[in-house]
Amino acid sequence: MLEIKNLCASYGKLAVLHDLSFNVKPNEIVALLGSNGAGKSSILHCIQGIMKPTSGSIKFQGNDITGLPSHVIVNKGVIHIAEGHRVFPYLTVKENLLIGAQAGDAWKDRKESLEWVMDFFPILRDRSNQESRLLSGGEQQMLNIARGLMSHPEFIMVDEPSIGLAPVIVDAVFERLEKLREQGITILLPEQNALRALQLADRGYVIQDGRIVLEGKSDDLLKSDVVKKAYLGR
Repeated sequence: MLEIKNLCASYGKLAVLHDLSFNVKPNEIVALLGSNGAGKSSILHCIQGIMKPTSGSIKFQGNDITGLPSHVIVNKGVIHIAEGHRVFPYLTVKENLLIGAQAGDAWKDRKESLEWVMDFFPILRDRSNQESRLLSGGEQQMLNIARGLMSHPEFIMVDEPSIGLAPVIVDAVFERLEKLREQGITILLPEQNALRALQLADRGYVIQDGRIVLEGKSDDLLKSDVVKKAYLGR
């Protein structure tokens, strides 16, 4: 579904991604593991068209999307769900969700989509007329994901979904991500919580200083001395 080859990117003269190559297959969850500043967000920004690579290619479903405008990439079915529970605080939950239905033909199906995401995240139905600033952190994260789903994506990038959440809420969010995969949505998961990400993902890539230093199936990465030492504290 997604194929990245020899991707390089810079902020001005500062190179942040170095000859990255990886892929995501349909209906997979693939984890991108790395500390802050490793390059995970830069990868997402390149995929989403926010940042233009200096070289390399990005293909989605076999089509080259390298450097295309963000709105064109969204209309192709690629959604970036940013970290940090980013909601419109003084809009209601329902209004936030409707903002997510602006891409492509999603607006004409907005009523059906609202019903689907509220069935998927029942707490949002209960809170639909509340201003989103009144939601808990976990509820805001669910709203953040649900708003992205309103555009009918085939591929979602969920950036650091566990950040700032209590473990029990992380479990609930990750359970929903697993359900999304069961419904045919492919997921790229940049995450600092390596243990939780690899418990969910099929495969993973470890990013350090803008380079892939390790890759493999999740079970194998959990046994890796590199992952144990750097991310699991073992």
